[in-house]
Amino acid sequence: MRYLHTMVRVADLDASLKFYCEQLGLVQVSRKDYESGRFSLIFLAAPGDAGSAAESKAPLLELTYNWDPEEYTGGRNFGHLAYAVPNIYETCQRLMDAGVTINRPPRDGHMAFVRSPDGISIELLQEGGKLPPQEPWASMENTGSW
Repeated sequence: MRYLHTMVRVADLDASLKFYCEQLGLVQVSRKDYESGRFSLIFLAAPGDAGSAAESKAPLLELTYNWDPEEYTGGRNFGHLAYAVPNIYETCQRLMDAGVTINRPPRDGHMAFVRSPDGISIELLQEGGKLPPQEPWASMENTGSW
């Protein structure tokens, strides 16, 4: 058995691609539009996985966009996506500078949470162990839920 992908439904494809690709830094590896079913499937990979994703050997995030509007609820019930990052403080600063709310700041130098435009919880984990606590993160409070 091999893990293939996680699928999340998105309500606003442009906002979701901006978040996942421009702000979070994932790479689009494929897109298929199905006119008969009125939906699109966009597959994203972490930059370090993009090469092997093309060969279907890396886990992917599948964004499913239904062309006809639907209301999606339960983003928190989904659980979360998790990505290892080389420097959690720099990643959170870059996301914050791009207008993304840091729901659970990396006070411990190890873990943070943000949310996608559709309310999907994204866990960011420091690769290779914790970094020493650092301001402003060490004293930053949680914002909303994560």
